[in-house]
Parts: sequence; C-alpha cells; structure tokens
Amino acid sequence: MTSTAGGAGQLLAISDLHVGYPENRALVEEMRPETDDDWLLVAGDVSENVADISWTLKTLASRFRQVVWAPGNHELWTHPKDPVTLRGVARYEHLVALCRDLGVLTPEDPYAVWEGPGGPVAVAPLFLLYDYSFLPKGCATKEEGLAYAQGTGIVCNDEYLLHPDPYPTREAWCRARVAETERRLAELPDDLPTVLVNHYPLDRHPTDILWHPEFAMWCGTRLTADWHRRFRVATMVYGHLHIPRTTWHEGVRFEEVSVGYPREWRKRPQPPGRLRRILPRPEGEDGAGGEGAGR
Repeated sequence: MTSTAGGAGQLLAISDLHVGYPENRALVEEMRPETDDDWLLVAGDVSENVADISWTLKTLASRFRQVVWAPGNHELWTHPKDPVTLRGVARYEHLVALCRDLGVLTPEDPYAVWEGPGGPVAVAPLFLLYDYSFLPKGCATKEEGLAYAQGTGIVCNDEYLLHPDPYPTREAWCRARVAETERRLAELPDDLPTVLVNHYPLDRHPTDILWHPEFAMWCGTRLTADWHRRFRVATMVYGHLHIPRTTWHEGVRFEEVSVGYPREWRKRPQPPGRLRRILPRPEGEDGAGGEGAGR
C-alpha cells in the first residue's frame, strides 16, 4: 500500500469514455483538473483499441496528479480493427504494462491511500469480470440465460470478442480474479475506509432499471454482493451500464460515472464528460437518472 498526500485536491471519477467516437475524444481533450492535487479514477471502457487507450491515459496522466485505471470489457476485446491481437490475460497484462509506463495505477499495483479532503481512504481499482450469476428472471443456469438473451436479441459483444485465455471460460477467470482481490482487500487495515473502483457494480441493484434486464448477465457477479459492507466502502465507483447516477444500498454510496455513447449523452440535460466528485463527498447531490445499457 502506498500513501500519497492529496493536499486540497479532489478525488474525481469517469468511465466509459469510448474515445473511438470523435465526439467523445473531444470530451477527453477538454478534461482538466480543478486543482493541482486532483486525482482521476477511470473505471474502464476507454476504448477497444490499444493506441486509443494509450493516448487517452497519457493525456489524462499529464494533467492529473494521479490517474487510477480499472479495465472494462472493451479494453479486453480482441477487436478485428486493433493491430494488437493479444487475447485474455496476455492482453490485460499488456495494458497493465502500458499503464505503468505512464504512471497510471492499475489493479495489479499496491493500493494507494488518498490523504486529501475526505480521506484517508484506500483507493482500490479492481478487475473482477462477471460470471453470469445475474440471471434473467425465470432462468436457473447460464445456458438458460444465454438462450433467453439470444431470443430477445440482446447479447453482449463479449461473447465474440472477449477471450478468457488461458482460462477455459470468462466465469473461471472471474472466479480467479475475485479470489485474489478478496485476499488483497482483506489485508487492508480494519480501520481504513475504501473507495472501490470497478467497471461493474459490486451489487446487482443498479441493473434493476435496465431497459433489457437480460443484459445484467454481463454486469457483475453475486460473489461481491457483500463487499461494500465487508470492506468498509465509502463509495463504490463503477460504469458499464451507461446510466450515470448515484444510488444508496445499505447505507453505501454507489456512483455510476460513465460518459457513454454520443447517442446516449446527447439526450441528457447534463453536460457530457462531467467528472464526478467522489471525495470530498458532494453536499446534497443525489445523482442523475437515466436509462440505457453498456454494450
């Protein structure tokens, strides 16, 4: 665990930048900290193209005191248009090495401690994936859930582009990641609160308003349903759903910080690309509602 003073700064967050869209890339070009001590948490889905991921994180790392990255499903895709053809764990490790070259913290690094306003808290970027345990109503198995999704036409592109190599399945990779992350979080001091940053919510409740509830299968795992209690979570930061808002679950703040696709954010009254303040906690802010689903 490393400790870095935050001075008078803020702990800010964003996700689902999807910079392959020119309009979203322009949003990143305009992103700036408010103070020299601001940190930025990036909760995945920067892009499916390694060159775009590198450009984005390099741009942000040059402006913010510290950038912290957790991968989304899009970063893990082996996309036919990306010259980097690595799959599974090898692709993830390639991205971790890229981040380290840029000074960006990843789920493989010691957890940093935010000592600024609202701290101290351990800031833990997570890489957990999903295991198809958020099943559609009436489905008892992954196979039933996938069959139902195929029938509705709502199937995540992960089924074609996110390879778990060398694990036999994505859920096997998920279980391994959950076990290792659980071990690391349990080693944190018992009196130290945490900010957990994951692409997917740690509890299923944020998926309850999805237009297509079957998409929840690709949105997390029941294995983490009690982590917000077990690990003294001050705020759980996530993205993926493209429904930027604040919810409260058992007294814990869940903050969805995604930008989403231009066709989605153009419909919202809020300015696109707005960085969400995690600490110090905003006064009287209840988040922005919306509907959608990350694909």
